[in-house]
Amino acid sequence: MGVVIAVVGGCWSGCGDASSVRKDAGTGTTQGGEVRDADESDSSTPVPGVDGGESPSPLPAKFVGNIDTRGSIRPDFSSYWNQYTPENAGKWGSVQRSQGAFDWASLDAKYQYCNEHGILFKQHNFVWGSQQSSWTASLTTDDGPVAVRMWMKEFCARYPNTQIIDVVNEPPPHTTPAYMDAIGGSGSTGWDWIVNAFAWAREACPGTLLVLNDYNNIELASEAQHTIDIVKVLKRVGAPIDAVGCQAHWTVDIPSSTLKANIDRIASETGLPVYITEYDLDVADDAKQAAVMQDQFTMFWNNSNVRGITLWGYVYGSTWVTNSGFIQSDGTLRPAMSWLMAFLGR
Repeated sequence: MGVVIAVVGGCWSGCGDASSVRKDAGTGTTQGGEVRDADESDSSTPVPGVDGGESPSPLPAKFVGNIDTRGSIRPDFSSYWNQYTPENAGKWGSVQRSQGAFDWASLDAKYQYCNEHGILFKQHNFVWGSQQSSWTASLTTDDGPVAVRMWMKEFCARYPNTQIIDVVNEPPPHTTPAYMDAIGGSGSTGWDWIVNAFAWAREACPGTLLVLNDYNNIELASEAQHTIDIVKVLKRVGAPIDAVGCQAHWTVDIPSSTLKANIDRIASETGLPVYITEYDLDVADDAKQAAVMQDQFTMFWNNSNVRGITLWGYVYGSTWVTNSGFIQSDGTLRPAMSWLMAFLGR
């Protein structure tokens, strides 16, 4: 993409209404330590399953993926899904609890599983206003950019076969990173910190598809417009955004025609493809869940603006919301899952 124009601390420089306000589940805290310069030698090494420095493999025409189950990938995962997103293990607050040290153990195992089973690996996420370690709240305009760029650089050096990244998750007013001002603040664009985050992500991960991810933006027209407004700013100043992520947590009682209209509007007005990133159906009634799944998923699958669908959990009793599981813990499929697997030929 060439040189990207980014805004750092408000200076231009070159560098390589929602009724259902919800967020991802999980926790992440801690504090303290030192920040290393972003240009220091990288201590990370790629985990087994991928040659170091290798570019991500091409994306499939359309994928259907899922997340881990209570922090682990079940043995049956590869039978059902061809894409994986870490529910919590990829969040900055999970990986770098103290400022001077990274803990990759949980993510290493998941990344290796994906490479061994030919499953597309998507990172969730780089910058977010929740589940961030407490030490990030003390970052300044001097050490904030260094810390964020180091986090991205270490991640991408260790996991070179990451094909997609949620660079910024749930931007304001939904969540606001405590370190927002440290990495550019609002600045002249209104979203300088997001411009910087995408520029730094491209610098660290040059072969990876970069996503702005949010919730309610296919459920509500006003939220779709908010996403469109941010993306237009990013594109106007040359930020390297490649796609829009739409979580789709609360779609159960929304007509698929409404969802489609908002998807198509986002794609048309931004010029970017859409990924359904965190789809679930919190429905106890098997028949209703299956009917909604068949209606909405068929629309997602047949919509050329949607490039991939990730469900947010699949084992009943082990998902973020109570009734969103699609199989029982013993492997028995609920009707929605039976239909989905038949539809996909899996």
